[in-house]
Amino acid sequence: MALGKISVNNLNLGQGAVTEIERYFLFIGPAAKNVGKLLALNTDSDLDNELGVAASDLKTQLIAARANGGSRWACLAAPIGAEGDWASALEYAQQHGYSVEGIVVTKPVTAGAELLALHTAAEQLNARHGRRSFVLAASAGILPTVTWSDYVLEQKALTDGIAAPRVVVVPQLHGNDLGVLAGRLANAAWSIADTPMRVASGPVLGLGSVPADKDGVPLPSAVRSELDKARFSVSQTYPDYEGVYWGDANMLDTAASDFQVLEYLRLADKAARQVRPLLIRRIGDRRLNNSPASMAANTSALMAPLRRMAKAVKFAGEVFPGEIQPPRDGDLVIVWKSHTQVEVFIRIRPHNCPKDITANIALDLSQDNQE
Repeated sequence: MALGKISVNNLNLGQGAVTEIERYFLFIGPAAKNVGKLLALNTDSDLDNELGVAASDLKTQLIAARANGGSRWACLAAPIGAEGDWASALEYAQQHGYSVEGIVVTKPVTAGAELLALHTAAEQLNARHGRRSFVLAASAGILPTVTWSDYVLEQKALTDGIAAPRVVVVPQLHGNDLGVLAGRLANAAWSIADTPMRVASGPVLGLGSVPADKDGVPLPSAVRSELDKARFSVSQTYPDYEGVYWGDANMLDTAASDFQVLEYLRLADKAARQVRPLLIRRIGDRRLNNSPASMAANTSALMAPLRRMAKAVKFAGEVFPGEIQPPRDGDLVIVWKSHTQVEVFIRIRPHNCPKDITANIALDLSQDNQE
């Protein structure tokens, strides 16, 4: 004989949201106060109290980032000394469990080797902690004793021959260009799929004064163009159109790469962050097997983050597209390499984006059109 038994169990199907770190950046740079600490900042923070009343490179960039970051702007700051090491501050943040989308190093780099070191550090975050981040690095602005032609040559030497696909270099032409771009990228009013070039996002705010060379020549558009060709990220203006805007956030990637601009890398990294926890939950779970039913169910479940990223909104007759195009059949494939080893292939499709527009105007002088 036996006694009746009943149990009710809660089943966790892993359908919850994944914490998003997009638009949350770590700023590392020299400051007068709280050196060696990690500071959580937002739009209400008193930067004089947190970083010292005296002017500092870190505070200058944070002021610019906050001005361009919108009402939800927040970040993490790691003040270092004048001779401080950004790598130690980054490691300290990792030891304390902070995960950020971008790392902003405000102390200007002086050699290509420093750019390679920044890229290596970003790659190590993924290898050691499974955290994907890009780096915004500063290079020096022009000195009052230098001509624009000499300055361009100096800057081009920094990136010449450098392959650092997770690094964006921003020349501090106006003194706070790095902070301006960081704020623009962190603004929650726009998608991470948007290029900082997007004019509809509005002009940049709080950009420093226009620089001039030793001959008193203000920053020419040709200099911006040359720096852009050398894979720097710079501001830009349009003749007879008010405001200062931005160009592409160029990555120091190689020719013909898929990730030569930051918005593509941000999309791939977000998809990876969203899918990774779903893959972890499936370790040792026999519900993922090579039966047709299991393959179909798990393919659908792993594509859920892509469907969310692709969600569009229609409002007032206008369609606001999602971050990527809706996934299609075959965009996620699960391959069994052995009885215990699984490989997943995922394809995401960014939307087209106009960055070079040409209009052609023709006259129609035919007699048939006369009234």
